[in-house]
Amino acid sequence: MASQRIQRFQNQDLIRIGNDDNFLLLAPQYGGRLVRWVRNGEDILYWPDNADWSRPAKVRGGNPLLFPFIGRHFVDGNPGQWRDAQGTVHTLAQHGFARDLPYDVTTIDGGAAITMTLRDSDATRAGFPFAFAFEVIYALLPDGLEVTLRTTNTGNQRLPCYPGHHFYFALPHTQRAAASLRLPRADRVRQLPDGRPGPSEAGGTTYRLDEPLLQDTFHVFHGTARATMEIPGRTIAFELDLPGSAPWHAVTTWSESETSDFYCVEPWVGLPDAIHHGQGLRWIEPAQTESAVCRLRVTG
Repeated sequence: MASQRIQRFQNQDLIRIGNDDNFLLLAPQYGGRLVRWVRNGEDILYWPDNADWSRPAKVRGGNPLLFPFIGRHFVDGNPGQWRDAQGTVHTLAQHGFARDLPYDVTTIDGGAAITMTLRDSDATRAGFPFAFAFEVIYALLPDGLEVTLRTTNTGNQRLPCYPGHHFYFALPHTQRAAASLRLPRADRVRQLPDGRPGPSEAGGTTYRLDEPLLQDTFHVFHGTARATMEIPGRTIAFELDLPGSAPWHAVTTWSESETSDFYCVEPWVGLPDAIHHGQGLRWIEPAQTESAVCRLRVTG
């Protein structure tokens, strides 16, 4: 039977949901980070053995949560800044602040699902002057995982956002040439040095994960949003067109180096710097809620 308990991992107290063979380890106190996802006794995600828990937001592993904006933002060529409609310039770190701050554990449902909540505070209002509740729901499925990013506007002015994921999938670098990514029709786009999206080019339907053109590349969907990652012994299918979900604008592909034992496939609601160019920018009205839902189905 599924159960929830505190588990000691790398000298940290983490929350575990699931059973002995299929479970999640989460760190609400460290940016709501999903640290481990184990299915049939095997790790789906990468997490380093020597993780620096004094700077958990910088650890390459698990699934960092990206909110309110993803990626890098620029004002007049200066990184880490964005300009609002009134012309005020705000400072905001790459990928926002959600991966840096502690979350409240709101609910645990039957040991197979957990909801964690981040609310606006002095730490968030400095760079994002809006009132919100950002809820993250992880739910184990018989064949995978469903994740919901749910944003509620708790203030009196409309709220801009485009959240996303940063999944670090376990993949030994020696197997990268044997792994692939399949996509529907999508354009390849990269960010220019000034923050704008660069020229788009028609993308392929299948890539090998060792192809250099995938590095730090946004794959912008045309209609159907999905992706399938095939690695030796395992297939991970991303279901992104789900009822009631905000549209996923793109998936991003990235790895730190050619010798990194992980590969990132990241569903994003918008593109970096969307607050300025609008591609994927979402506006949530006061008292309204919007969810971005993705399912990851695993076979093998």
